[in-house]
Amino acid sequence: MKFKTLNPFAISLLLGISLSGCAYVSLSEAGSRVNQSSPDAVSACTLVGDVSSQTADKVLLDRNTGKVKEELIVLARNRAAELGATDLVQTGSVEGGTARFKAYRCD
Repeated sequence: MKFKTLNPFAISLLLGISLSGCAYVSLSEAGSRVNQSSPDAVSACTLVGDVSSQTADKVLLDRNTGKVKEELIVLARNRAAELGATDLVQTGSVEGGTARFKAYRCD
């Protein structure tokens, strides 16, 4: 059985695409106005809801933890903005590409 040799450029391109995860999450204009805050900073604010975000934490291999966390925060800020929130507080650690937050409106 004969195998054709693959172009090294094609192999590199396919490998790069598969390892990158092909995921890109963008912060919406409204989401950019939502602040990441601490529980103390929102003590006088109104809770508007719970927010959960999820992204892929593996694409063939484990993805960079920092990148996963960054995407989760962007997704949560976008969702919090839809709820009319001004501030967002993470309520736990990132597990399996999922994170939970509380969204607040601080006037």
